[in-house]
Amino acid sequence: MRIQSLLAAFVICIALPLQAFAMTQINSVRLWRAPDNTRLVFDLTGPVEHSVFTLSAPNRIVIDIKKTKLSAELNGLTGGKSPITQVRTGSRNADELRIVLDIAEQVTPKSFTLAPNQQYGHRLVVDLFDQATNTPISTTTVARQPVSRTAPTPVAAKLSKLPASNKRDIVIAIDAGHGGEDPGAIGPGGLREKDIVLMIAKELQRQINAEKGFRAELVRTGDYFIPLRRRTEIARKKGADLFVSVHADAAPRAAAFGASVFALSDSGATSETARWLADSENRSDLIGGAGNVKLDDKDAMLAGVLLDLSMTASLSSSLDVGQKVLSNMGRITPLHKKRVEQAGFMVLKSPDMPSILVETGFISNPNESKKLANRSHQQALARSIHSGIRHFFQQNPPPGSYVAWLRDSGKLAIGPREHVVRSGESVSLLAQRYQISPAQLRSANKLKSDALKVGQILTVPATTLAGQ
Repeated sequence: MRIQSLLAAFVICIALPLQAFAMTQINSVRLWRAPDNTRLVFDLTGPVEHSVFTLSAPNRIVIDIKKTKLSAELNGLTGGKSPITQVRTGSRNADELRIVLDIAEQVTPKSFTLAPNQQYGHRLVVDLFDQATNTPISTTTVARQPVSRTAPTPVAAKLSKLPASNKRDIVIAIDAGHGGEDPGAIGPGGLREKDIVLMIAKELQRQINAEKGFRAELVRTGDYFIPLRRRTEIARKKGADLFVSVHADAAPRAAAFGASVFALSDSGATSETARWLADSENRSDLIGGAGNVKLDDKDAMLAGVLLDLSMTASLSSSLDVGQKVLSNMGRITPLHKKRVEQAGFMVLKSPDMPSILVETGFISNPNESKKLANRSHQQALARSIHSGIRHFFQQNPPPGSYVAWLRDSGKLAIGPREHVVRSGESVSLLAQRYQISPAQLRSANKLKSDALKVGQILTVPATTLAGQ
């Protein structure tokens, strides 16, 4: 009996240091502040089990993490716009860490864990959503009508008689990809996609806002992460007529180069490169921890039908504006593909507004990475995107906008432009759409017959669009 007791004691002595060795450690804590929430990221040495709950009087958030010990100072979590006023730590028992966050105002917590990726190890993420602003900060929402793709109606003609001062701006939502915990692609020298695309987005906003009749709104204004579906929600709240997502991605081959423009595909990617990029972008939602998102209270079948019906209308406009942007970008930088590609990017799945994703170049290519970091090249890229957007809306101004007033008043001259033929289009239909004669369209393209091929690029002669 005495031998058994000694053996048991020996086993306990060995087990205690093994248990201590198995404890997960918190090596660092990072804080990201977004317009409507605060994100805490705990860097861990392994996976953990945790729970998060709130207490009141005073307001505080309690985070319990099993089999974990703190190996870092919890600094930099208070002050500024952070709702956290004080951080306290303790232990519930021998192997459970408790972190208490004193909060200046009520917040709604959400937490999840993340597996290791190329840049980070195991992480515990705690989001604190501001209750005072359950939706992202936005400017005044304006009533947005569908893009007009036909000749002005009598109602539009009457609207054109109103003073120009009563006309609304065309709103462009510019989404700088990635941000915060998600750096995006990493180029030579540690150049991060999230930083480059935010600089290009801000330059594009500056250029658009300098033009009368247009207003650009940034979806992401700083270094913080926004889930992919939330980005289009923000654009919608800002009354966007067009959603433009800006990226500078990487490819498996460092030699890959060239800019691309993507629109949504309802039948899958059009190339292996498009499919790889789409999967890469959509996976960033896992980094943000958004998980699966359902379409409000609709069942899956009804939501799918409604989405398909609405998507058809916006996809045609997306392809049109995308081709115009791509053609302009081709004047200042090499193109990866000469036509708009289509893939299942999550941020393009908005059924009520045209949406494009612009890959400004491959940050993984040493030469393109150097150009993307150059301020002059960023300005040129923004200028080419802006030109394509302007061209599209001069041809298809939303009713009630200042640009529509210019067109309907005969004050808007449209230069030569390109059109990519799609299924079901004909010479007579395109002539009517662009308010020119079929003979003019044939002459500009040296057409010997009215037969058109899908994907064929036509030159549309210059016109002055005036109301009927």
